[in-house]
Amino acid sequence: MILPFTVSAQELHTGKYGVATIRQAGTYKSTCKTDSNKRMIELKSVIPSIVYDLRYSTKDNFVKQPLYPRFTSVTFLRLPAANALANVQKELAQKGLGLKIFDAYRPYSVTLKFWELIKDERYVANPSKGSGHNRGLAVDLTIIDLTTGKELDMGTGFDNFTDTAHHTFTALPETVLQNRKLLKDVMLKHGFKLFETEWWHYSWPNDRNYEVLDFSFEKLYRLTKQL
Repeated sequence: MILPFTVSAQELHTGKYGVATIRQAGTYKSTCKTDSNKRMIELKSVIPSIVYDLRYSTKDNFVKQPLYPRFTSVTFLRLPAANALANVQKELAQKGLGLKIFDAYRPYSVTLKFWELIKDERYVANPSKGSGHNRGLAVDLTIIDLTTGKELDMGTGFDNFTDTAHHTFTALPETVLQNRKLLKDVMLKHGFKLFETEWWHYSWPNDRNYEVLDFSFEKLYRLTKQL
């Protein structure tokens, strides 16, 4: 992998899958000093009205066990992605709608746990590559009605690994197709890219060689307060 010139190999941790990860606070701060767009932003700090339903801190997910600390109440994206998501929320609010987040930043150590449990690239990221979530670039989300708090009907729930969750699947009620289109259109408009097989998954372009991070949520939250 090509590394940013500001980070030396000695500052990175490389595990058995050969992926270089940032674990040290000083290294992370150095990358942010060189490029402020690499700052990780706690989403509620820029989008106070956003709703969290962080499924991997509970058993309500496809592996049926918590992979984050219980009651995790923060999540993060890189600065440009967080700002773009704030614009998505602002546009949806004009229609009485808002965003609910299922997942965003994911420590690389959790990607390893996923792989050890599943070992199937159709469902989880291969740790030899790292993921958009590990880089603070990917977000899993849906739209809610701000008045009722209810999710719009998207045809399947989060982490449904059937063809029904694909963007190209059209054998669905017109209301569901329009809801998916609304989410897709507003996310693409503000710079995100879709993931073809998961209607809930969007990512920010990795145009600055964003590194793979492996900080706990607690440590990363503390770091965001220091920058």
